[in-house]
Amino acid sequence: MKNFAEGIVKFLQEEDGPTAVEYAVMLALIVVVCIGTVGTLGTNAEARFKDVADSMAAGS
Repeated sequence: MKNFAEGIVKFLQEEDGPTAVEYAVMLALIVVVCIGTVGTLGTNAEARFKDVADSMAAGS
């Protein structure tokens, strides 16, 4: 357990540790934005297709 704690402390003191964490946070934010965008576009596309289907059904 002591070696594990020492490894964590060493990782946090290195310059690469915070950089990796910053990249992970940026990646997480990008993923959240992408998921939100795809969800919104999907909802808008579904509404548009429904409008087209309804207008085609009404025109028949």
